[in-house]
Amino acid sequence: MVAKTYGPQFQKPQQVTQPSIQKPLQPQPTAARTEFQRVLEEQSARTNGVSFSAHAAKRVEQRQISMTPDDFMRLANAVDKAAGKGARESLVLLDDLALIVSVTNRKVITAMDVEKMKENVITNIDSAVLA
Repeated sequence: MVAKTYGPQFQKPQQVTQPSIQKPLQPQPTAARTEFQRVLEEQSARTNGVSFSAHAAKRVEQRQISMTPDDFMRLANAVDKAAGKGARESLVLLDDLALIVSVTNRKVITAMDVEKMKENVITNIDSAVLA
């Protein structure tokens, strides 16, 4: 019987294991949706797909901004007008409310009321719509 000797120049092969492939994490739905989130989802369905980003929804709630169904329709019409002119990022002035909207995504990025607009500079927009 021959004994196998492995010197420093040769190492015993190790078993190769197949790397495990992990699926990307999916966001888990939260059980408790706020009333505002529910209203936003309903209005988004009625306003030609204009939706609010998580940041904008948070700002609207924090600043206690209320929007009527008529306001949502005016917002959708303003986004349509901006899209018709080739705008990409637009400031939509809606009564005493300023909304920064990604026209290409039809998504409100942030929202401010009159008090927050004072002495602020709004950048990275290419158009403004008075709705």
